[in-house]
Amino acid sequence: MQGEEKDDFVNGDGYISDESSFYGGDDHRNHLEGLVSQFEPSSYWSTQHLTLSSIAASNLAAEAKDKRAGKTPTANLYNPYKGLLYARQLEETVPEFLERLPPLTTPASTNGPWIFIANPYSPKRPLDEDRAGLTTAGEAILSTFSATKATLETQTTGLPKSTLTKKLTQERKAVQEALLAAAAEHNCTSGKWMLFPMPENLARTWELVATATARNQLGTAAKVAAADEGRGDRVPRLVCVYTKDFGDTADVKRVLEKLVELELVPRPARDPKGVRSVYYKCDAYTHLGITSSNEWGLKASMYSSRDVLLGKI
Repeated sequence: MQGEEKDDFVNGDGYISDESSFYGGDDHRNHLEGLVSQFEPSSYWSTQHLTLSSIAASNLAAEAKDKRAGKTPTANLYNPYKGLLYARQLEETVPEFLERLPPLTTPASTNGPWIFIANPYSPKRPLDEDRAGLTTAGEAILSTFSATKATLETQTTGLPKSTLTKKLTQERKAVQEALLAAAAEHNCTSGKWMLFPMPENLARTWELVATATARNQLGTAAKVAAADEGRGDRVPRLVCVYTKDFGDTADVKRVLEKLVELELVPRPARDPKGVRSVYYKCDAYTHLGITSSNEWGLKASMYSSRDVLLGKI
């Protein structure tokens, strides 16, 4: 009737309660509770080996059994990607991993954009990173630089362009130093050498990188871009080879030298117009969205293979 408020909800009093058969009758609930009490997870997982999650659960059960028996692992192997479908598991050999996830044909739409493998001997633990802290600090540094850049552009209006360029070069150097210091403070020190093999060379490149990573011959981990149907088959694929600390130039160079030994990176000639370089980028820049065409005009990469191999760094 007009002028009266109409109830929006049905009053459930007397219809639904904690004792209602909505939760199942007594016999049904007793049956389910009996099944739960009898369920043994380790027995179940012992017969389920078709997925990586089941492999991971089976491995955890085996580890628990070994601990109860007083057995000590022969090696303290570590896999940050344990149980993930799109990464190598310690329970599979590298050839099995490569067969399961061939980068040339594994679709990004199914397994995600990347395929990963970790160095099981690496002491680096990704969970130690404070990415949130880095993001807060980094964004503040970049915001301040943006304001400074706008002020300098106003102050140098009508002056030679070189005046602004010189001032911005100095400011960018200070910003880069501040960002790297923030990365170190928040333990986000990892970085990667970036390779871009063409599709016809992808399988060989990834096999060499994956094998060397698993053998503790490269860095902490590696990843390769999965197949993207929208990009076609003539586009280079990115392969990243990670190191633990961008500031550890000796380790950065060691990994690069191994890539040269594997014939994945050419050794440069003295002629600067010679062999094309590959580049190293710190992950902190990736986390902050600093790409090669970033709005701040910062250099996205830290090192080139040419400079490192020629002893310039």
